[in-house]
Amino acid sequence: MKNQDAALRLLLVDAAENDAARVLACLTAAGTRLQAQRVATAAALRDALRNATWDALLCRLPHPAPRGAKKLGAPGALRLLQDAALDLPFILLADSLDDKAVTHALQAGAHEVFAWGELERLLPAIRREIRAARHRADHRAALEMLRASETRFRVLAANLPGMVFQLEYDPASGLHFSYVSDGCDKLIGLKPNELLSAPQRFVEVVDTADRAALDKALEDSAATCSMLNWEGRIRKRGQVKWINLRSTPQRLDNGGMQWQGIATDISRSKEAEAKLRRSREQLSELSYHLEAAKEEERERIARDIHDELGSTLVAIKIKTALLSAKLPEQPPGLRDMAGDIEGMLDQAMSTVGRVARELRPGILKEFGLSAALECQAEDFSQRTGIACRVQCDDEGAQLDEQTSVALFRIFQEALTNVAKHAHASLVVVRLRREKGCIVLEIRDNGRGISEADLNKPRSFGLRGIRERINSLNGEFAIGPAEPGGSHIMLSVPTARRAESTPPPEESPQRNLF
Repeated sequence: MKNQDAALRLLLVDAAENDAARVLACLTAAGTRLQAQRVATAAALRDALRNATWDALLCRLPHPAPRGAKKLGAPGALRLLQDAALDLPFILLADSLDDKAVTHALQAGAHEVFAWGELERLLPAIRREIRAARHRADHRAALEMLRASETRFRVLAANLPGMVFQLEYDPASGLHFSYVSDGCDKLIGLKPNELLSAPQRFVEVVDTADRAALDKALEDSAATCSMLNWEGRIRKRGQVKWINLRSTPQRLDNGGMQWQGIATDISRSKEAEAKLRRSREQLSELSYHLEAAKEEERERIARDIHDELGSTLVAIKIKTALLSAKLPEQPPGLRDMAGDIEGMLDQAMSTVGRVARELRPGILKEFGLSAALECQAEDFSQRTGIACRVQCDDEGAQLDEQTSVALFRIFQEALTNVAKHAHASLVVVRLRREKGCIVLEIRDNGRGISEADLNKPRSFGLRGIRERINSLNGEFAIGPAEPGGSHIMLSVPTARRAESTPPPEESPQRNLF
């Protein structure tokens, strides 16, 4: 509201000069600064309204004018004011309040009327009508802003890929929708008015298997005032569709809850997730198939090396020993050469045994994982010169063949990485049982492993370890050790779940094709 010390801008319509002077004198006597203009014709009124800004308009209702006079009356002034779309206080100054012209003017839109003899009450009335006019202007502006906001909201809601909703829970009446956008028909096959009048129809389109999850999500959101985020299936005209409800809750004064959010169609993302999951399952089955084939091939090669090559080397050594015994003492170089050949045969036989053990250690099948780890650690120390200590806290642990082979191969891969990259002088290995799991820890005192090493694109050794552990439903962690070096810890359940039992050998191939 403007300061009351500002000049009051008044437009006097169809008032005689002496009448206008009387009105202005009365207002000035009340301590008001005035800016006034008197108009007597329609053209003058139009020009005044167009060329200046006014606070109020005062119209004098005189006695009937002589015939032929072109004076501007109250009805004409009101029409001009309305045509100009201006909401100015229109106040009548009449000789008599009982005049029919007063009644007609009030019916036409005049705001107030004063008797000519009560001009001392005119100033408060003018200010009151000015305030009322400003309030009406503010109200119109607020309504216009509200309409613009509603228009923007409806346009946005109509163009969103889903349904905007406002869901309320009343302790007395239960759940009901107070607003749904037009996207509801496309999303769930129901018109907005159908959903507003019968909110239970939304629950009816939700798949029976997912209704309990929806109820639970609403209850949890209402109890903790946390965001509602539910995914479930709906059945729309015989088709199954996945939707996501995401909403921010707000408590109501009546003890209820209100959710305002959006429901979107996530069927495509769910299909992509399903395809990705099936692809991962196929890759896992392929990995298992390849590992199984590799183990079979290793076992075959190890058996051939042990049985064929090993027996051949033994036969050659026997014959070499017999030949060496029959050689003459002169010249002495022949017996020395035969001894060298026997030494090389011993070395070849040792290499054959080590290779056969690495390919498929028979000790793993005969004596278990603990003995196989100790044997492998001893071979590693002899071959690389790096000390390797093995501590098995539960040597009697009974593991299935797949788990034993997987842990043994992981141990081999870890030792290979230590020999290639760690620059370590000591490796400590511990095998123990813990909470229904077999835990294998491998530590070294080398240069350690960094985050960049873990994220190398060609770190296939670590990826192979993770894949083996995942196939066993186990857990795997690798990182720096204290005070230095690397630390590998993996845990595998001793009791395999039924669903994790590997399929028959031909099953992965059948699933892949």
